[in-house]
Amino acid sequence: MRLYAYYRSSTSYRLRIALNLKGLDYEIVPVNLLEAEQRSEAYRKLNPFAGVPALEADGRVYAQSMAILEWLDERYPDRALLPADVEDRFTMRELSLAIATELHAPLNLPVLKYLKTDLGHSQDEIDTWYRHWLLKTLVPLEARLSALGSHDYLFDAPGLFECVLIPQLYNARRFDFDLSAMPHMTRIEAACLKHPAFVAAHPDNQPDSPEQA
Repeated sequence: MRLYAYYRSSTSYRLRIALNLKGLDYEIVPVNLLEAEQRSEAYRKLNPFAGVPALEADGRVYAQSMAILEWLDERYPDRALLPADVEDRFTMRELSLAIATELHAPLNLPVLKYLKTDLGHSQDEIDTWYRHWLLKTLVPLEARLSALGSHDYLFDAPGLFECVLIPQLYNARRFDFDLSAMPHMTRIEAACLKHPAFVAAHPDNQPDSPEQA
């Protein structure tokens, strides 16, 4: 398997966690988003969506992180990312998709670059934008978690939700978002950050991270 990824991309981070949780071997192929490598002709032939991640496996290239996560669980059912119970599966999808659909779209790199370069917003204004959308989704997410009790993970083991949550909290901290009122979320984060699959997936531990230079 080859994972085309950028070290600080939250969607790439999701895939690294999932692949690690499932114990699958893969090669990282760095794609530098800041240098627009994702828009090169060669990469567009590989992934017409011109984004990361893209996963090359079984003679095919798969795009769109949430679809890839579901495919991984169906193709490699061992160490499942989704629980067996149908109601628990819904809960995990509900919380995961709240982050993936409500936060990733307004907060991804192309949107932030458009706000700055095309619309002329200052970095302070962009930071305010970023924190606004985080607050809108993370507050109800914390309320959902509080109703489910106090556990290290959403359910018995890290799964789809943790794959999506941890990269989003990494980004939230980069923008100095205050997580002190979200103890359930940060409790899960703390447990995950001790887990070997999450440690190996962390942006600082990727071959294209400045930390590795």
